[in-house]
Amino acid sequence: MAKPKQEDPPKGSPAWMSTFSDLMNLLLCFFVLLFSMSTVDTEKFEMVVQSLQSTFSILPSGGSTIGDGELISSGVSMLEKFDIYFNSSSALPKGDEEPDDSVTNPDTTVTTEEAQETLENAGLTESEQMAEQVSRLLQSYGLENQVDVEFNEYYTLINLNGALLFNSGEATIREEVLPVMEKIAVILNNYTNNLIEIEGHTDNVPPAAGEQYSDNDILSMYRALNVANYIRDNTTLDPAHIKSSGRGSYVPIADNSTAEGRAKNRRVEIKIYNSLNSESLNN
Repeated sequence: MAKPKQEDPPKGSPAWMSTFSDLMNLLLCFFVLLFSMSTVDTEKFEMVVQSLQSTFSILPSGGSTIGDGELISSGVSMLEKFDIYFNSSSALPKGDEEPDDSVTNPDTTVTTEEAQETLENAGLTESEQMAEQVSRLLQSYGLENQVDVEFNEYYTLINLNGALLFNSGEATIREEVLPVMEKIAVILNNYTNNLIEIEGHTDNVPPAAGEQYSDNDILSMYRALNVANYIRDNTTLDPAHIKSSGRGSYVPIADNSTAEGRAKNRRVEIKIYNSLNSESLNN
């Protein structure tokens, strides 16, 4: 028996599809209408974008922050010094200090100028404390009139008169001054974690013909080296923390046209760098 012939389906889309399409069109029109009535806060949008850029370190060098000034993140060496500064700072007991809004406020920004000033002030304070300690020790040894002490934001400087240490045209430390050098070594032994740099300086009068050192550059270099070697041999400091250099007559501190000025320029400087500027020890 033959099967009955099935009827063809009605032509066109099903009725439900037309209803669904109308609904989608209405929803689209509705959201377009909402968007056209809304406004975009450009300032907040830029803040979000810059925040994302800073978080993922994709902001080009020298970019600007949301506030004024350059991003502190553009100065890598400065961030390293900030890490040293904050890690070396003594933490106060809880409750002794009010919370600092500048830390928790997301709108607060730090410019490179402010960061540099903070570091310089911190370094200056530490160097001043070291200078006071060195001065007290020198006074206890009776050397306050033979050695000058200065400081800046980078280091504390011990200035030794060249005529005190060496004979004219020579780089060997005089035996008579070894007791002084011994006390200087004891003082330096307190700074085991600091970079210590010894610089030799001369006046602008060239060595006489026939002397051991042909020019002031070489003479100053060997004078600094001999002082550095004495410190290495007579302290427990890491030898790698001590470096020396000869500066010749290029960095005078007095007028070379007078005998008094030339005497001041013939010197050996011992620079004790503070903790913020001793990071090169780890390089």
